[in-house]
Amino acid sequence: MSKNLDRTPVIIDTDPGVDDTIAILLALASPEIEILAFVVSFGNTDVEACYANIFKIYQAVGRHIEQHPESCHLFPNYNSSRKPLVVKGAAGPLNGDLETAAYFHGRDGLSDISVSHPELNLPPDFLSTGGHPQLELSDRPGHQAALDLLREHAPKSVTYIALGPLTNLAYMLRTDGACLRERIGRVVIMGGALDVPGNATPTAEFNFFADPYAVHEVLIAPATRLPLTRVLLLPLDITTSHLLPFATYNVHVDPTFATEMPSIPTGKAPLTHFTSAFLLRARKVMRAYGVDAMELHDITAVWAAVAHPPGLQGSAPGWTVRHRLFQMERNGELTRGMCVVDRRGAQGEYARAQTAMQHQVATLSVEAGAIFACVEIEEASSHPSEDEQEGVPVVEGTPGIGALLQIMLKRVWGIQADEESLAAGQLLV
Repeated sequence: MSKNLDRTPVIIDTDPGVDDTIAILLALASPEIEILAFVVSFGNTDVEACYANIFKIYQAVGRHIEQHPESCHLFPNYNSSRKPLVVKGAAGPLNGDLETAAYFHGRDGLSDISVSHPELNLPPDFLSTGGHPQLELSDRPGHQAALDLLREHAPKSVTYIALGPLTNLAYMLRTDGACLRERIGRVVIMGGALDVPGNATPTAEFNFFADPYAVHEVLIAPATRLPLTRVLLLPLDITTSHLLPFATYNVHVDPTFATEMPSIPTGKAPLTHFTSAFLLRARKVMRAYGVDAMELHDITAVWAAVAHPPGLQGSAPGWTVRHRLFQMERNGELTRGMCVVDRRGAQGEYARAQTAMQHQVATLSVEAGAIFACVEIEEASSHPSEDEQEGVPVVEGTPGIGALLQIMLKRVWGIQADEESLAAGQLLV
């Protein structure tokens, strides 16, 4: 058992991935948690590339600390007394075709920096000679390693953060569902789209689209699903509005960051060079959609996990959660991965849909120099129905975009930014 009794032990299930990478950096910089393991999944790209990206992240942080020893305190989970385990999880979905998001994240998962920035690649013999000194490698299947960690720790003390497809969680349930259900403390999931369009298809968010069968087993099917009271779901409905405007990144992190100029390491902190290298392509892709900002999906999920340790009753200050019922479409030709919400007879759903539509329009109309408008999140009913109480707990409100940006800038890049300085970077909190 961990000696860090005041820190929440977490297992991070991830498919890095551009936003996963910044989410992992935020986790490394969060003293409230202790990272037990990275369970690497297929998703944004194939599992082998995602696996290598864990080590690229650690390599970048290590180089940064080597050049700037005074910044070592920024990453309390980097030099942890217990090395995080790195294991490979699922290479594909339970059923159906393998789908990735390489169209956005690149073939290597990090905007193809393996080609554009070879100086950020791992040495040729890196993994065969033991990998990174701050990480422990294992050949155990990811779902088995995660179950072993749950058995090693006190019941209901570990948080599982799922940033990719839910396939590994489904394998844990199939292998020893009793262990997972009895011993897991909290499961924080980034995935789904309830009242807004999808991002992988018009109807589905990517993580749920990648393996809808796993979603069904983990969240829906009564015979197999997790204890829903310990689940926290962050769908696109809440994560899409949490943005890092590239103008803000330009002002506060890297003044040389530009759409047409690859990052140059000279005169730049190693971590800044690393993030600027993979954010360049992301910026080009987002601009093609009319948005000069990065959506902080996985970062928001890590933030939620830090704020909601196991055992916390209700939601943390500034957060709102509502129970939602939905089914998961697994076989649809056009609707694979869709969260099917039964709105028949539900009061207020037409108003909620209109609010969500206005929210989406406001998000998609953001330009680099625009002033962000505050989006009002509809308050949960003071008398929720019995059906709502039986549904999946879904995050519907956070302390705000500005709060997340302040935390992320301070923890990941060591930048102190108050509301006034963020506004100067075209963000109104």
